[in-house]
Amino acid sequence: MKPGLLPFDDALAALLGQAAPVDEVETIDTAAASGRVLASDIRSALDVPPRDNTQMDGYAVRRADLLQAAADRPVRLPVAQRIPAGHVGRPLAPGEAARIFTGGLVPEGADAIVMQEMATADGDTVSFSQCPAPGEWIRRAGEDIRNGSVILAAGARLTPQATGLAASVGLASLPVRRPVRVACFFTGDELAMPGEPLRPGAIYNSNRYVLGALVRSMGCELVDLGNVPDTLAATREALRRAAQGNDLIVTSGGVSVGEEDHVKPAVEAEGELRMWQIAIKPGKPLAYGRVRRGAPDAGVAHFIGLPGNPVSSFVTFLLLVRPFVQRLQGMADVAPRALPMRADFDWPKPDRRREFLRAKLNADGGLDLFPNQSSAVLTSTVWGDGLIDNPPQHAIARGDVVRFLPFSELTR
Repeated sequence: MKPGLLPFDDALAALLGQAAPVDEVETIDTAAASGRVLASDIRSALDVPPRDNTQMDGYAVRRADLLQAAADRPVRLPVAQRIPAGHVGRPLAPGEAARIFTGGLVPEGADAIVMQEMATADGDTVSFSQCPAPGEWIRRAGEDIRNGSVILAAGARLTPQATGLAASVGLASLPVRRPVRVACFFTGDELAMPGEPLRPGAIYNSNRYVLGALVRSMGCELVDLGNVPDTLAATREALRRAAQGNDLIVTSGGVSVGEEDHVKPAVEAEGELRMWQIAIKPGKPLAYGRVRRGAPDAGVAHFIGLPGNPVSSFVTFLLLVRPFVQRLQGMADVAPRALPMRADFDWPKPDRRREFLRAKLNADGGLDLFPNQSSAVLTSTVWGDGLIDNPPQHAIARGDVVRFLPFSELTR
């Protein structure tokens, strides 16, 4: 690693150290809360289920009535009542059974359920050839959720099943942090938009589509400021516009040290720059800073400048911008889950920097490597299933176990 390059873990820790969650809290319908981040712990005000109920269609019984039941000497009981789900039966008297259906409330006095396949019905009576275990097929009150318990923790991103859990305890609304507002713009006179003629020397701006989609997929409000000319003045003006009303500014391109790379001096002029070269591949030129919002008491917007190469931009967003945004959203756990996987390839010449290699799961349960790991080959991100997190100067031999970060973990 070259002197002056910031190790990846140090860069990530420094970024997260700056990412205080947004303060504003909204109360929204539970039905619309999937994808949002909880602002406070959610406790249940009731037991779930609220009363003992049956897991099976069958018969509610008193075990004492069936202790003598055997295959050659079945016990026959009258069926004294019928209890569908949503109905309350009367107490079960000794010497009688109750027909009961899945979800039905277990009547007082019953201490087990015999599933209907283990009973023989005959008119208004039913016979049993064995005695059930104590509490068999009974779902106890509070078995799923106890009254007063925390069912969803603050800082959790709500999944569809989490909103269902909130609904199961009667919560029609939930407190969530307001969406993080992210402004994006893209530098480079060579950039053209799809649908426009491609003039000599120009390239289509794929980063605008990739980064915009990633921002929206995280539940953020996206302000897309489009392409910005390669001048210091234009870049400074774009930063000033982007800082107004937004929490984070994300740019792509212009963060190297060339004469036409204006993002670094523009951020320094409009605010401050904290770090800007990281020891990873792809993605070394990356900047973090803050941009003033004009008036002295208007605060600042965070700034992250990504490299212009499409794979570098994509990878650094996943590894650095994503957890930063999650912290702004109030999430506590922002580390993606890594899987130990078998490498079905050789990588004999590793880089001095920490590498994130595009790889794909194969039919044998191992990983194949995309043959061209260039930071300009966006095809690799579509072909691949994730990134291999390879330490600096670490060669990989076929059969080695590597640390694999699936895209499914990095893009949710």
